Amino acid sequence: MNSSRSTPAIVLLSFSYLFSFSPLHADPSDPEALKAPVEEHSDGSSSAPCGCQNTSFWEAGRADAHGPIGLMGEHTHGQGGWMASYRYMHMRMAGNRGRGGELSRADVLADFMVAPLEMTMEMHMLGLMHAPSDDLTLMFMFPYIIASMDHQTRPGARFTTDSDGPGDIKISGLYKLAQWVGQQIHANLGVSLPTGSIEERDDTPAMANAKLPYPMQLGSGTFDILPGVTYLGQSGDYSWGAQARGTVRLGRNSSGYSLGDRGGLSVWIARRLCSWASSSVRVDGQVWENIDGSDDDLNPAMVPTADTSRRGGERIDVLFGLNLLGQESVPAGHRIAVEFGLPVYQAFDGPQLETDWFATIGWQFAWH
Repeated sequence: MNSSRSTPAIVLLSFSYLFSFSPLHADPSDPEALKAPVEEHSDGSSSAPCGCQNTSFWEAGRADAHGPIGLMGEHTHGQGGWMASYRYMHMRMAGNRGRGGELSRADVLADFMVAPLEMTMEMHMLGLMHAPSDDLTLMFMFPYIIASMDHQTRPGARFTTDSDGPGDIKISGLYKLAQWVGQQIHANLGVSLPTGSIEERDDTPAMANAKLPYPMQLGSGTFDILPGVTYLGQSGDYSWGAQARGTVRLGRNSSGYSLGDRGGLSVWIARRLCSWASSSVRVDGQVWENIDGSDDDLNPAMVPTADTSRRGGERIDVLFGLNLLGQESVPAGHRIAVEFGLPVYQAFDGPQLETDWFATIGWQFAWH
């Protein structure tokens, strides 16, 4: 896979695969299926009243009615519906990798004065969703990021740099394109606001209060467009879906660069274990381009994280999830979910730190 390909091409290919995935149970062109009357559920979603099995638009009172917690914008709400959410995400990276595979510490230090050793990144994400109509759901996401990276210099000294603070706020709209028996397609369109810092600094052996390289910054510094499309299906004890997504950077930031455009595709299947629990398996692929431009405060010969020509790459992950849905009066409407992921393929223009594992735990509460 060539990471220099354009994000629009990646997104178009993802969309083509997405629409070929649908295991339809009804003809979406059938006007009777699309015109069925709807009834509102407690979480703001809707379904068509019918006395036979598997004929509702969507059974909202199931643990698998929401996708895996690591996904954003994978479900919509009915008119007047609200949902608040909190997610905690943790990722660990260790060891360096390039296009040819793993790179030793000595390999990196042969070309750079400093080698990254490992990195941990944590994110606290607050979210709010509201549906002003049955067709449109609005979504607001506010992240707080904590990052730490360990390094070794060519003479052998070790040091750690840290950064933390608010990230880029994301505002999106989810618009239903089609809905029929047990299935739905909706468009995702959002904007990422440059609220995260691109001026993070910390002490290094070479300089006190040095500007930190690109992966340790908290935001992109640019307005970014977030296009996507999501397909959902549900039948019996199973649900499934696919989501194609992209990130398109608009111009360069105040430091003279723009992060690479990104494209991604997720496909998942979930099984209802009982009335209050479901499990899921998801495959997620991502591709991202190198950085355009550069920050004059960073020396690309010092450390690979400061070299804009070594930031592109691809990764494929397999993730396992569990959703729990409150049933009794007090926890009713509350959802607790976890998802754990491992990479099965990684290739970078690096050296770049390779991902070891990552996990998300989250809470959601919907009301109408």
